[in-house]
Amino acid sequence: MVTIGVYGFAADAFLEKLADGDVGLLLDLRQRRGVRGPDYSWANSARLQRALAEADVGYRHVKELAPTTELRQLQYREDDRLGVGKRNRVALAPAYVERYTREVLDSFDLGALVAELPDDSTIALLCVERDPEACHRSLVAARLRAEYGVPVKDLRPGSLLGSIGESGVE
Repeated sequence: MVTIGVYGFAADAFLEKLADGDVGLLLDLRQRRGVRGPDYSWANSARLQRALAEADVGYRHVKELAPTTELRQLQYREDDRLGVGKRNRVALAPAYVERYTREVLDSFDLGALVAELPDDSTIALLCVERDPEACHRSLVAARLRAEYGVPVKDLRPGSLLGSIGESGVE
């Protein structure tokens, strides 16, 4: 399993990164499956699903793992307090981590999801943030690793070798 964000990628580079990672299924963990701005219009749901289909990558929206609007607002308030924007956030607010874990992750049956996943290709967890440490997908990845022994790597924009790192919340 891998994680990947939208920010920092152009459409072609994103698809190439998925191909290089042998991704066969992308799990979209976004609540709203749109991204503002022309640079990332390729990642809006319908366009992304068309591009993935052309690249022979499956797609599934797992809205139940998306943060609620209230949780996103909590994180935005912390971003404002720290003077950072969503696109340059480097970490999640502790209150967000605690509430996302309790309100979303703890109530979701990850075991059932893992059991449904194909075992013949890599699965990608998608959200928008460039760095997994700044995104709820890192919390999902950490839980998958800790409770189900699923190895998870992070795909990031940039060079092939320098862009893959272990996921997790330190």
